[in-house]
Amino acid sequence: MKIGIDFRLHHYQQAGITLYAKRLAQGMAEIDRENEFVLLQHWQDNAALVEAPNFRRHSLLTPPHHRFEQRFLGKEINWQHLDVLHSPDFIPPFGARCATVITIHDLAFLRYPYLLTKEAARYYAQVDRATRRVDRIIAVSQSTRNDLVNMVGAPEEKISVIYEAAAPFYRPLDREAAYSWVQKRYRLPAEFILFVSTIEPRKNIVTLLRAYHQYRQRYHGELALVLAGAPGWHYEEIYQEVASLDLGPHVFFLNRVSNEELLRLYNAASILVHPALYEGFGLTPLEAMACGAPVIVSNASSLPEVVGDAALLVDPTDVEGWTVAMHRLAENESLRQSLREKGLKRAKLFSWQKAARETLQVYRDAYLSRQ
Repeated sequence: MKIGIDFRLHHYQQAGITLYAKRLAQGMAEIDRENEFVLLQHWQDNAALVEAPNFRRHSLLTPPHHRFEQRFLGKEINWQHLDVLHSPDFIPPFGARCATVITIHDLAFLRYPYLLTKEAARYYAQVDRATRRVDRIIAVSQSTRNDLVNMVGAPEEKISVIYEAAAPFYRPLDREAAYSWVQKRYRLPAEFILFVSTIEPRKNIVTLLRAYHQYRQRYHGELALVLAGAPGWHYEEIYQEVASLDLGPHVFFLNRVSNEELLRLYNAASILVHPALYEGFGLTPLEAMACGAPVIVSNASSLPEVVGDAALLVDPTDVEGWTVAMHRLAENESLRQSLREKGLKRAKLFSWQKAARETLQVYRDAYLSRQ
């Protein structure tokens, strides 16, 4: 098969959907030498995303999320005479003369529409039509699959659940060395609770801050709270909450961090907390577990699927529950060690090679459905 993967978004951002597509393609390069892969990149993006003999780059002029995208993208792609087109950003072009596969990561844009710009809302509003006109759909969790069926009426027979994975890069390091590196780089306290994600309401950070405040007040907790992530939408109230609770000396905002920095933060953290209201998959807790960090997550959406019995689960709206969970884990070294061991085993159940094999089968099914 000749398979095209839409990488145009890579020119604008190198995280999220783009990271998923890159790791998936790299996983395919490790296991597949039979199919031909065409990486469809923005004409200004010269990055070598995958280096393998059966992978090549092709430039496209049509930018992603543009108002004329649907009119022109299909025509550009048809010149490549593909058998299958994979759209990781889930909106396929009109008029593509090949089998089409999309990945849907979550339906946060339907649950939290106020987080979107007008242009983003217009783009993502196409999801219901997209699920009906494509040949196959990849959902990154059973939770996302259920949302697709229940919220947009996606045809169940088209959907395959294929889990993401932590990159092999995320691994246990010597903890003392990680502590030393983090303290030198950020001047953080030696013991801290870590949160990693975009600073925005969907991540439920206000609840976390209120629980952390109670942890310090009620239990005289000494662990600092470190938040690593760039500001997103409506982040102002999060900073206001820090001020109103007088948490300034104890809460550290690191903004966006590199993969190297994140690896050491995961390894140095006493606890990783992930109180998100909604996640399509929940890659952050999995990365943390792969590094040996004990984890507390919300019992919402896909997160229980990802962590299994290798983390503490708390209702995302339960401030008291988060307070108790942080105190319990901070004070119980035996429990932390148990979760470290369980987390490392759990993380090994997910791999990009496995995701690649399952995705290749979806491509074959999509291709054969057109024959």
